[in-house]
Amino acid sequence: MGNQLSRLGYSTRAYHNHTFDYYNRDISHPNLGYDYKGLGSGLDVTPTWPESDLEMMELTVPEFNEDVPFHTYYMTVSGHMRYTFSDNYIAGKNRALVQDLPYTEAGKAYMATQVELDKALEYLLIELEEAGVLDHTLIAISADHYPYGLENSEISDIIGHPVEENFELYKSSFILYNSKMEPMTIDRPVSSLGIIPTISNMMGLEFDSRLMMGIDMFSDKEPLVIFNNRSFITDKGRYDAQAKTFTLDKGIIMSEEEKLSYRKSISNEIDRQFYYSARILETDYYTLVLNGE
Repeated sequence: MGNQLSRLGYSTRAYHNHTFDYYNRDISHPNLGYDYKGLGSGLDVTPTWPESDLEMMELTVPEFNEDVPFHTYYMTVSGHMRYTFSDNYIAGKNRALVQDLPYTEAGKAYMATQVELDKALEYLLIELEEAGVLDHTLIAISADHYPYGLENSEISDIIGHPVEENFELYKSSFILYNSKMEPMTIDRPVSSLGIIPTISNMMGLEFDSRLMMGIDMFSDKEPLVIFNNRSFITDKGRYDAQAKTFTLDKGIIMSEEEKLSYRKSISNEIDRQFYYSARILETDYYTLVLNGE
């Protein structure tokens, strides 16, 4: 999004409230088109563990909320493990707000860390409204992984039933918000790979869809959610690669022969995507494409 929008005259900034070069983000973020600041390089958040999302917002929103137009990418860290009140600064900070929740100590600590993001988003919305740009701002929120700092039993305690470990464990929410939007929920399977093509299409941006494996969440193309172990979910059913079982969704009717043929066709497509993803990296394919060689 940084590269797409900078070409259209947007200011493009990125912030991360943990160590600026962790996972080489000081290299990746500028390559993605962002003027990047993180802890230790331009962003002077208090170096706790984890650091405060609210403090990051307070320090950075004034840098861009008067730009028109702007695109800002935040990578937050307040919700990260470990989920204890003794070793997690943010959990300790918000402990009083979760003390009556019916969860384990770790579950309460986890929820306490999420409160910090709530506070940060509240601050962001208020500041955007006061700047007169909230109605014209699209906000996208996505998690990058499940809370692996919790035991599965503790996750089950929070959600109220035993978590299914092949599919449900990796489920999270993706939120697109604008103050003038009518609320709606997408009920088809979608994955994080679909975020960029979805937003790009919503904003009318031109991009080469051949360079993205994601599917626009509002499109009529058959959805495909791929897992690292090559399990998958479509609008027909889900395949558990560990158990080697394909289960049809309610209302979908196929013969056993049709089920096998369909499952194999999707698995073959996934095998191709894994193969070409590796080859793209091995051959530096995008350099060849973008340089026209």
